Amino acid sequence: MAAETGKDNDIREYADLTPIMKPSGVAIIGASRNPDKVGHVIMQNYIDVGYSGRLYPVNLNDEGNIMGFKAYSSISAIKRPVDLAVIAIPAKGVPKALEECGKAKVKGAIVVSGGFAEIGERQLQEELVEISRKYRMPVMGPNCLGVMDMRSRVDTLFLPTFKIDKPGIGGVSFASQSGAVGSSVLDMIAQEGFGIASFISYGNAAVVDEVDILDYLMRDKHTKVIVFYMEGVKRGKEFIEVARKVTKIKPVVIMKGGITEEGAKAASSHTASMAGSHEAYEAVFRQFGFTEAEGIGDMLNFAKILDTQPGTTGKRIAIITNGGGTGVLATDALYKNGLEIARLSKGSEAVLKKAMPPIVNVRMPLDMAGDADDVRFDKAISTISSDPNVDALMVIALFQTPGADSRVAAKLISYNAAAAKPMVVVSPGGSYTEVHKKMMESSGVPVYESPEDAARSLRALIDYYTYRGYNGKKNR
Repeated sequence: MAAETGKDNDIREYADLTPIMKPSGVAIIGASRNPDKVGHVIMQNYIDVGYSGRLYPVNLNDEGNIMGFKAYSSISAIKRPVDLAVIAIPAKGVPKALEECGKAKVKGAIVVSGGFAEIGERQLQEELVEISRKYRMPVMGPNCLGVMDMRSRVDTLFLPTFKIDKPGIGGVSFASQSGAVGSSVLDMIAQEGFGIASFISYGNAAVVDEVDILDYLMRDKHTKVIVFYMEGVKRGKEFIEVARKVTKIKPVVIMKGGITEEGAKAASSHTASMAGSHEAYEAVFRQFGFTEAEGIGDMLNFAKILDTQPGTTGKRIAIITNGGGTGVLATDALYKNGLEIARLSKGSEAVLKKAMPPIVNVRMPLDMAGDADDVRFDKAISTISSDPNVDALMVIALFQTPGADSRVAAKLISYNAAAAKPMVVVSPGGSYTEVHKKMMESSGVPVYESPEDAARSLRALIDYYTYRGYNGKKNR
């Protein structure tokens, strides 16, 4: 991992992010009536999401009314407590604004402004660190989007709501050193139809870094799965200390940027990050049970299975399909990922032979034929899920076939709601399939475009619970 940079821990061993994530009073320094200004977009987001706390627009040149709220010329003019200051002004003015926040006893700050170490202005960034240290005030950023908490309704993301879909409430918390990666993944999560607990974009990590964030999310009761995109670690020793604890409590899906020499250079110019040796990072991730994603697709795929499905350490997977060719592809995908196809018990075979039409050959993968309807899906799933020889299910639902419609989706949702064994669904297709995919995803069913994606996700689930020493107790 990257060498430590000398950042000390005299704010706290791990910075308390509660004032940033769950503030009761927020000041937006740089708030504006001009819709082209970042401060205007942030104000509008707070209004749009229904933030119920106190909101204070701060603008040096304006003490009037901004977007229906009384404006202040400085943070010191606000006579009520402020938990969080969001600073969205040009970089040169940030140290002065942050100093005023410290004097006003603001509990935490987010600096969304860029123009610091990522462009070589390291001294300017160091001023922020010194002010944070002086007032023992956690500072996120600079050069970041900030945070979004789905329950406190905090939203500092300066992304217009008409340009990005916001996810609903769920159990996944996503932290990203890159604002661009973070915003793209947020949009994709919303499209996929599963929810999040919180989102954290931390940029240059001058003060609040990945160690603080990982520690906070480990302790956050609403976070069930942590997803992390990082470009480097500044405090290797402390990161390892938190890593040793967190995966014993909840899964962490992690993607490391800058794994090549050129990628590491790009990371340095992007967030001033020390990328370090990827082999060292991989070793730490593997040692402490992190689930490493090779791309954004993996991040989403792994997050939703870990968020929605019960655990297992068994590798025997039953395949149920209404299309023979996809069953073959699914079998290949399982074995390519170190899994195996389940062998049904004699009792299950007997039940299925009675329930299925003569054209169905009762063996794995179970091809129920192209005219399979919800009754056939229901019988297959209920029988196979009860088989002691089966550890998990991969159900391939091709909605292009005559018998597959919303009733099939409803059966899969019904099974998933009370499932004792994990299930993934594979449903490739166009607009008709997409309707049913969203229907299932929004109800907690993990749906994948291909058998390969589903198999990789099952493998991630099994590996994590094997690391945990899972004993079969209910974990949902």
